[in-house]
Amino acid sequence: MAIDLEKIKKVYVIGIKGSGVVGVVEILKSRGIEVTGSDTTEKFFTDEVLKKNQIQYTEGFSVENIPADADLVIYSTSYNVGNNVEFQEVMKRKIPMISYPEILAQLFNEKYGIAICGTHGKTTTSAWLANTLKDLGADPSAAIGSRVKNWEGNALTGAGEFFVLEADEYQNKLARYNPNAVILTSCDYDHPDFFPDFEEYKKVFKDFVVRIPKTGFLVVCGDATATLEVASSATCAVLTYGFSDDCNYRIANLELKKAEGVIPSQTFEVMQGEKSLGNFEIGLFGKHNALNAAAVIAVCHKLNFSAEKIQAALKNFQGTARRFELIGERNGAILIDDYGHHPDEIRATLKAARELYAEKNIWAVFHPHTFTRTKALLSEFSQSFSDADKVIILDIYGSAREAQGGVHSKDLVDLVNKYDRGKAEYIATIDETVEFLGGKIGGDDVVIAIGAGNVWEVVSKLSEL
Repeated sequence: MAIDLEKIKKVYVIGIKGSGVVGVVEILKSRGIEVTGSDTTEKFFTDEVLKKNQIQYTEGFSVENIPADADLVIYSTSYNVGNNVEFQEVMKRKIPMISYPEILAQLFNEKYGIAICGTHGKTTTSAWLANTLKDLGADPSAAIGSRVKNWEGNALTGAGEFFVLEADEYQNKLARYNPNAVILTSCDYDHPDFFPDFEEYKKVFKDFVVRIPKTGFLVVCGDATATLEVASSATCAVLTYGFSDDCNYRIANLELKKAEGVIPSQTFEVMQGEKSLGNFEIGLFGKHNALNAAAVIAVCHKLNFSAEKIQAALKNFQGTARRFELIGERNGAILIDDYGHHPDEIRATLKAARELYAEKNIWAVFHPHTFTRTKALLSEFSQSFSDADKVIILDIYGSAREAQGGVHSKDLVDLVNKYDRGKAEYIATIDETVEFLGGKIGGDDVVIAIGAGNVWEVVSKLSEL
């Protein structure tokens, strides 16, 4: 269902705090549309984005929240007629409704769409590409699932031809998008509440890349079997990036540049066969971020921007909220927040932390996200904390999707301790964790809050003690 946005003056959003929803809200407001909405009382990083954009919203769902003169209602896919009173009321009043992925797809499909998809890395890579294109003068539009530090928001509303989108595979939202170009960063089994097995998960990406027109292109990580398997379905030009010798854009001579008291930068060279595109410096560290940067370089180079201009623009990117974000200190302990909620993401985050803080005691405070993911990947989660010295595991964050699900955080604690005795302990709540760590940590410690829920409150509250 296409919406004629020229005729829309007032939009109401159910689930307005959603990390992806906020980007759509910013874009609609930039078009002169009045946007209001509602969500839970829980605090997210998106609260700041909404307040900065002076967008009014109510905490708590009630039929009284819905404006009588709303032209359109947009809803997060976390909510439906069975679990939300506002959804029920909108249907009763027969106000036109559209889901957040549907309206996002409409905005994306109007332009030259570049979609960034994959299990990991898509937030950073999409934000980085959009910011780089902006600095290159392309004036892109973008919708990102996190607050981008360079913009202090989740979206760009440019007049240029490009629309950069962080494209989520969950619930097969990818089926709605008609991309001209795609980056596939990774492909590891996830979202077991929707995809019954890895083959079905991969199929969603295969079905997506096959829709790229022959005049378009696919940029894909060449270091993994699964991503290359997905790429084999594409009929367009395929460009690989990574550390492997046969990648079209090969990362070489990666070096970490440490600096006291700040997150370090990295330098690396990008090779096209025997030809060097030059040396690139980035302000994010870790091997995974070198890969993210290489994907951005590959797209911009394919779009005929010069390597020299890409070098300057790439370096300006400051990162996104909740991706190895330095929050502050407590008694000299370094406090970091990270969104990782999949075993491979946790492993990459802690590996990078160990490289950066080799001599320090690393505390990983993990907030498992959804019962289905925790249960399906329990063994993988238990083996993802090898670079942490101590692990605290909170009660599972069910989100709006689930209330319970046949697994408990204590199961994960037991499994971690089976491999490494005494390493993990269960602490149910954020406040109990803050109290436990507050008097324990000091200058020899690093505390990393990890998870897709509200675990960021641990390091935020510790920094305020």
